[in-house]
Amino acid sequence: MSQPANARGFDFFSAGELPAPALPADEVATIVREQWGLDVELEPLGSQQDQNFLARTPRAAAPGEPAAPVGVVKITNPAFTADELDAQDHAASRIADAAPQLRIATTSRADDGAPRSVVASTSEGPLAIRLLDYLPGGTLNGPAYLSPAVVARMGEVAAHASLALAGFEHPGLDRVLQWDLRYADRVVDLLAHLHPDAVKRAQVTDAAASAWADVQAVAADLAMQAVHLDLTDDNVVCTTERGIRLPDGMIDFGDVTRSWAVAELAITISSVLHHAGAEPVSVLPAVRAFHAQRALSAAEVRALWPLVVLRGAVLVVSGEQQVQIDGGANAYAAEGVEREWRIFEQAVSVPSSVMTHVIAVALGIDLDDGADAAPPRIALDPAIDLQHAARLDVSITSDDVDAGAWLDEHLEERLALAALDAGAPAAWLERATPRLTASRTHAADSAATVPTGIDVWFAAATRVSATDAGTRLVVEAADGMTILDGTVPARTRARIRLETPDAPPHVPHLVRPAYAAGWLALTADPADAIGLHGGLDTPLRGRSTTEDDDAAELIARRDRSFAGVQEHYYDAPPRIERGWREHLVGTDGRVYLDMVNNVTPLGHGHPGLAAAVAKQLRTLNTNSRFNYGAVVDFSERLAALAPDPLDTVFLVNSGSEATDLAIRVALAATGRRDVVALLEAYHGWTYASDAVSTSIADNPNALATRPDWVHPVDAPNPFRGAHRGEDARRYGPEAAARIRELAASGRAPAAFISESFAGNAGGIPLPDGYLADVYAAVREVGGLAISDEVQAGYGRLGEWFWGFEQQGVVPDVIAVAKAAGNGYPLGAVITTREIASRYRAGGYFFSSTGGSPASSVAGLTVLDAFRDEGLQRNAAETGAYLKGRLEALAERHPLIGVVHGLGLYLGVEFVRDRASLEPATEETAAICDRLLELGVIMQPTGDHQNVLKVKPPLVVTRESADFFVAMLDRVLAEGW
Repeated sequence: MSQPANARGFDFFSAGELPAPALPADEVATIVREQWGLDVELEPLGSQQDQNFLARTPRAAAPGEPAAPVGVVKITNPAFTADELDAQDHAASRIADAAPQLRIATTSRADDGAPRSVVASTSEGPLAIRLLDYLPGGTLNGPAYLSPAVVARMGEVAAHASLALAGFEHPGLDRVLQWDLRYADRVVDLLAHLHPDAVKRAQVTDAAASAWADVQAVAADLAMQAVHLDLTDDNVVCTTERGIRLPDGMIDFGDVTRSWAVAELAITISSVLHHAGAEPVSVLPAVRAFHAQRALSAAEVRALWPLVVLRGAVLVVSGEQQVQIDGGANAYAAEGVEREWRIFEQAVSVPSSVMTHVIAVALGIDLDDGADAAPPRIALDPAIDLQHAARLDVSITSDDVDAGAWLDEHLEERLALAALDAGAPAAWLERATPRLTASRTHAADSAATVPTGIDVWFAAATRVSATDAGTRLVVEAADGMTILDGTVPARTRARIRLETPDAPPHVPHLVRPAYAAGWLALTADPADAIGLHGGLDTPLRGRSTTEDDDAAELIARRDRSFAGVQEHYYDAPPRIERGWREHLVGTDGRVYLDMVNNVTPLGHGHPGLAAAVAKQLRTLNTNSRFNYGAVVDFSERLAALAPDPLDTVFLVNSGSEATDLAIRVALAATGRRDVVALLEAYHGWTYASDAVSTSIADNPNALATRPDWVHPVDAPNPFRGAHRGEDARRYGPEAAARIRELAASGRAPAAFISESFAGNAGGIPLPDGYLADVYAAVREVGGLAISDEVQAGYGRLGEWFWGFEQQGVVPDVIAVAKAAGNGYPLGAVITTREIASRYRAGGYFFSSTGGSPASSVAGLTVLDAFRDEGLQRNAAETGAYLKGRLEALAERHPLIGVVHGLGLYLGVEFVRDRASLEPATEETAAICDRLLELGVIMQPTGDHQNVLKVKPPLVVTRESADFFVAMLDRVLAEGW
C-alpha cells in the first residue's frame, strides 16, 4: 500500500473532509472591486473543491450582446498553502513560455504589472482569491462526442505540459492530493464505504486492487516529475473555427504536484471515456499524439491503462464523498456522479492486459512478453494425418462466401462437414483472420469478427491435450461450454484456444477488430501448436490478415503509385474488399451501409451480373466492329427505353465519355461551337465534358478556366440560388433569354446541356417548367437539347425512368452511364437517326471496349434486373419513406436546412442558420466521418460541400433506411 510523504503542503489523508468555499457572489464582487478596482457581475462555475466565478463587465458592449468576460475569480480551498499557490502560478508560466502556441490561464495582472492575487478576509475566514485570465472558446465539458482529431489534440496538450514541467522544482509541489494516482489505493480504501450501492462498491474496490497490483509491478521504473494532473475535458479550452472546436489551451492549475509522469496522460484520456460513443480504443489518438512528442517507456505503457482504471475508481468514490460533504449543495459534484461512473465503467470494460497490448501495438512498443519461451505444443489422440487436413476459408476475400453466402449462419458447418465427407481427417478455421460469418449486416458498432483460437471439426473423436505448462489450453464446444476432458466428439465443432499466463479469465473466442491486437497478444496459435500450418498441401484461397491488409499501409502504397488527383474518400479510409447489396465490407469484417454509391443500382456482388459477365468473358470479348448479338440486343433494348424520336445508340465506357460524345454530336450536327451549361454542374473529366463542368467543388478554378465557347447560366436552385421558393420560376425564362441573346450576338449555341436533376448540387429538382422554357429557346435558335442522365437516369427518381420525364420534355440527345453497367464500364449516347448521321458526315466514331460483348451483356443483365427485381418501384417507395424520415429529422435538428430530391436521389443540406443559409461545410465533413465510425458510408456534395448525397443502391431496404436515419439522428444529437 502506498504511503504519503511527510508533505509540507496539503495532505489529503490528514485533512479529512474538504468542503468547498461557498461565498455569496455579492461578497466576492465587493472584494474584486475593493482589491483591483473592477466592477464585475459574477456567474458561478463548477468546481470539486474550490469556488469559481466567471467575471463579466456589468454592461454589454452593444445591445443584445453578452457582457464581456474579464477573467475567472478563483477562491482556493483554505486547506492549500501559499507555497502551493505559488507553485501553480510558476507552473502555468513555465508552460506558457515553453509552448507559446497554447493559451494558458495565468493569474492576470493589473496595469502596474502586479498580479491580481490576494488573501482576503471573508465571511468564511481568510481565503486566497485570484483573478485568472479568461480564455474564450469554452472547454470540452459535457457528454458530446469527441472526434479523433479532438482527442489527439488533447494528447498533444498533455504532452506539452509534461515536457514543460519536466525538471520543474518548487516547495509547493510537496503535497499529497487525493487525485495523485500514487495514492489511489489509499483513497479508494478510505472512501469506498461511502458509496451507497454495495454492488458498485465491490466493483470499484476489486478493480482498483487489481489495477494497483499492475502499477506496482512497474512503479520503480516510472519517471517522476511535476504534473498538471487535471488536464481533463473540463480544463482544456478550445478555439472554434467554422463549427469545429479544437483544444489549444489549458486552465486550472490547482492540482499541480509531483507524481508519475505518465499519470498526466492517464488522467487526460480517462476524461474522454464518458463522452458519447466513447470506449477504451477511443483514447488511442491521444496516446499516439502524446507519445509522438514525449515518448512513453515500456514501463509507462504497462502502467497507463491500470492508472486509467485507478483514476475512474478515485473519481467514483471521491464524487460520492464530495456530494455527502456538501449536503447536495455542490451541483457540480452531484452532476458528476453519473459521469464518473461512466468513466469507471468504460475503463474496466476491457481487461487492462488487453488494453496494454492494444496501446503497445499502436505505438510500436515491444513489451517482450515471453519472447524467449518455447512454443507451446498440442497432442492429438488419435494422431491425425495433418497432410490432408482442410483449412476452411470464410475470410473477406473467400470464394466460398460469394453472393451473400456469409449471411448464412450454417455456412461454416456445411463447409466443414463437406471437407470431412471428402476424406479430410479434420477441417479447421484460421486464428486471427477476420470472419465474414461473424459480421452479418451493418451495425452501429463493429462486430466481433477476429478469432483468438481455431475452430476444428475432427472426423473421429479426438482427445486434445497440451504438452506445455506455460499456456492454458481451452477446448470449448460450439455453444461455449468447456469440454472438460479435452475430447472432441466426431464431426462436431470445437473451439480451441491457447491462453498465456497473463491472459484474463474468460477470453472470448471472437473479438472486435479494434481490440484484436490486445487479445491476440495474450493467446498463441493452436494451429501452430498442433502442426496444422506445416501440414498444408494446398494454399488458402483468399487472404489472411497480414500487414499488406492494413488500410493505412495500403493508402501509403496508393499515394506512392497512384496520381494524387485521383482522390479517395475519407482521410483514413477502411480497406474495402467485398460488397453485397447495399453493404460494403472492410478487411476487418466490419460491414458498412453504403448510402452513396449510385454506380451500383443492383447493389454490390450481384450474382446474376457476375455470372453473366464471367460467362461472356470466358466465351468472347472483343471490340464492337465484330458481328455478335449482345451489342445489337443491348442497343435495341436501350433505344426502346427512350421516348420517340430517339432511336439510335452510341456505346462508350463512362459518363465522361458519354457527355463528351453528346457535345461532339451537337457540334457536328449544328456546325457550331458554343454551348450553354448550368453553373454548379459536373459532367465529366474529358476535354469537352470538363469544359461544361462548372462545379467549384470538383474544380475550385472552374469558373475562371472555362473556354470561351462555354456560356454558363445560373443554377436553378430554389433553396439558396438567386431566386428562391415561388420566384424559382424565373430561372427558366432568364436562361432562355440568355440563349436568345447569344444567338442575336452571332454566337447561337450548338446545344444546351444540363443534368435533368441537379445531382452535384445535392439532388435538387429543377423548377417546374424549367427545361420546357430552355429547350424551346435552344431549338428556336437551331441548337440541340442534351440531357445528362448519368446520375438521375435509370429509375433512380422512382416515378420516372429518365430524369427529364419529370419535366415533361424530350431532349435531342441523352447521355447515360453509371447505372447502365452496375459498376462495369459502360455508357451510352441516345439520339435520333438524323442527328447521328450528321455526326458520321464529319468523321467517324469508335470505342474499343464501348459495346464490347462483356459490357453489352452487363447492360442487358442490368436491364433484366430492373425489370425482374422491381428496382424502380423500390426507388419510389423506399425513397419516399426515407425522405419522410429525413424531413422528420429536420424538425428536431436545426442544422438540417432542407431535404432535397425524389426517389433515391436525395440530398440533406446542412446550414448554420436557416435564415442566412450559411453553409455548414466543416460540420458536413465531420458528420460524414462520424457516420463512418457508426457504419455508414456517406460523402458531401454541392459547391459548398454541405449536402449529404444520399444515392444508395436501388436495392436498399427500409431496414437500411431506418439504420441510416437512426445513425444520422445520433450524430446530430451527440455531436461530431
